[in-house]
Amino acid sequence: MLDHNLLSERVNPDVSKDEDWNSISNDTPYQIDRARIIHSASFRRLQAKTQILGIGDSDFYRTRLTHSMEVAQLGFGITESLKARYKNDPLLLDLIPSQNAIESICLAHDIGHPAFGHGGEVALNYCMVNDGGFEGNGQTLRIVSKLAEYTPENGMNLTRRTLLGLIKYPVPFSKFKINYPSKELTKNLVLPLQLKDYQPPKCILDTEADLFTTWVSNIFSSNDLKKFMTINTEKRTKPKYTSFDSSIMELADDISYGIHDLEDAVALKLITEKQWRDQVVKKIENIKVELNNDLENITKLLFGSSNKERKHAISKLIRYFLKKVYIYKQNIFEHELLDYNVVLEDEENTEALEVIKDFVINNVIRQPEIQILDYKGQQIVVELFEVLSNNPNNLLPQSTLEQYKKAENKNRVICDYISGMTDAYASRLYHKLFTPNMGSVFDRL
Repeated sequence: MLDHNLLSERVNPDVSKDEDWNSISNDTPYQIDRARIIHSASFRRLQAKTQILGIGDSDFYRTRLTHSMEVAQLGFGITESLKARYKNDPLLLDLIPSQNAIESICLAHDIGHPAFGHGGEVALNYCMVNDGGFEGNGQTLRIVSKLAEYTPENGMNLTRRTLLGLIKYPVPFSKFKINYPSKELTKNLVLPLQLKDYQPPKCILDTEADLFTTWVSNIFSSNDLKKFMTINTEKRTKPKYTSFDSSIMELADDISYGIHDLEDAVALKLITEKQWRDQVVKKIENIKVELNNDLENITKLLFGSSNKERKHAISKLIRYFLKKVYIYKQNIFEHELLDYNVVLEDEENTEALEVIKDFVINNVIRQPEIQILDYKGQQIVVELFEVLSNNPNNLLPQSTLEQYKKAENKNRVICDYISGMTDAYASRLYHKLFTPNMGSVFDRL
């Protein structure tokens, strides 16, 4: 059984002395985590950060904020499905996180992602390639553990279990030893014509590696920790393992990414019924899954005449996958939070979900209209980084400048500042700096 006292500990226990600890329960620490995340500035900024489609083109489709809220709801749905399945197994029931715990993890999982979606992430890694790199999930840990506004030194000062759940990729950036192209070759260009060679590994940043190895993971044995930090030999830019709570969050993220983004694509008429039938229905029909029993009905509803029919189809897809989750024991680790993972029942169901995700990637994300927005966002990020890092005393806000002057890795402070920007803030600052007839001393950023 889990030691829930250890899991609910914080790096700095004294910081919470002013909290109301009356009528405390096992879930109170995670209620506090959830509240701190929801009320943080970094969480609010997700409302103006791109999920897939550019901010400002419509008020209908999903932003990073609405995506995070839906992932939290799906994460809770997964835990409820697991509780129903394992209601007679005390060990597994004890393992399943509470609603507040899993929602805390899911709500915060994208807090570190910068403006302009994945393109902005790649651009910042390009900028930081000689200074420790950048990766959105790693930045999430950096924000909640150091940068957020609740404490001077420990960020949101979240519980150990929430931090562990947020560390989806438990290997530091430097351990991947990726040989990126030399930036010297492109130093005279505003932006390389192609940034695909600067994709970051899935990781935590080296700045938080010590926090992970000496505090978050000190409930694990040295053998467990060593194995847990193994790099995947097949996917060399990704760790091999994830923790139990992270596996719930990742599955909720995958379902939302595939199915909720599908809903946006259908509603905005970015895809047709023929594309869906040719690229999804035909493929899933060749996979032996129960989904085939209702797939034709789901298709008719998905492309029906009303938004209610479309929503009904999306709900059917989500309910199907939520009912297929189960707890898998790997028999690799000593600690339950590492040895157990949540996965979809049967590889065929995972394959079916991948078909839907690939459909969204190929027909929405990889379309030129989206890629143009991606590239434009990259240009904004790289040019902002260059001008701010070369003119910090004149251009950085006072609070950021003070951090910059004290920092050993000064580019990390520039990176933190830019990664926290919303799409609109970054665009306004860019135009204020580079567009001659834009900007005034009275303009508020």
